[in-house]
Amino acid sequence: MDTLLKPLALLPWVDWLAVALFFGGWVGYAHFAKRLAEVRPSILVTTNQWRRRWMLQATHRENRIVDSAVTQSLSASPSFFASTSILIIGGLLAALGATEKASELVRELPFAARTSVLVFDMKLALLAAIFVHAFFRFTWSQRQYSFGAIMVGAAPEARQFDQSRDDSLREAFADRAGRVMGLAAETFNDGLRAYYLSFAAVAWFFSPWAFMAATALVLWVLYRREFHSEVLVALREGLRS
Repeated sequence: MDTLLKPLALLPWVDWLAVALFFGGWVGYAHFAKRLAEVRPSILVTTNQWRRRWMLQATHRENRIVDSAVTQSLSASPSFFASTSILIIGGLLAALGATEKASELVRELPFAARTSVLVFDMKLALLAAIFVHAFFRFTWSQRQYSFGAIMVGAAPEARQFDQSRDDSLREAFADRAGRVMGLAAETFNDGLRAYYLSFAAVAWFFSPWAFMAATALVLWVLYRREFHSEVLVALREGLRS
């Protein structure tokens, strides 16, 4: 029993509470946003409708250079963030290799919490884990966009859709291709969410109370942007026109 409780003694109970609220809030918000989007369309759900409309329009074009360029532009964002994640992870691992010096620098910051080197390592490890998760999500998003590009390239020519005189073929292609593009965007959104929450994890270096407050603030910002942003209103209005 003492062996099991020893790891828990590394941190005060308020720090464990902050960590639990962080992961609970992260996972809980992801499920909450997915459920709420079924009732109140989020920015992701709304843009997925635009992606389907885009794929439907692609079936009317003989030349799909524009569609290829748009797909390439979309895949550039996860590529950039994946490369940035690698640099951040490298920096955090370097800081773990020089923990004592890094810990001394943090102690000089105003209001920063005074902790042991082991606890400081745990905070750096948490940040590194967040960016590793983000890296995997961004690289998977990039691959999914490449799958979408393959589907656009393999789509029948517009005249073949016209000759069939069956709009269900266009609809079926738009559903499949739009779904793949939507999954890529959803995965990219997961990576961005990790980036947002990494700022909350940084607040842990100051105090566990700041960590909890930052977690709540970041989740509130995410909620506002996904369900109550001005761009969401504009996208909805565009769908109705």
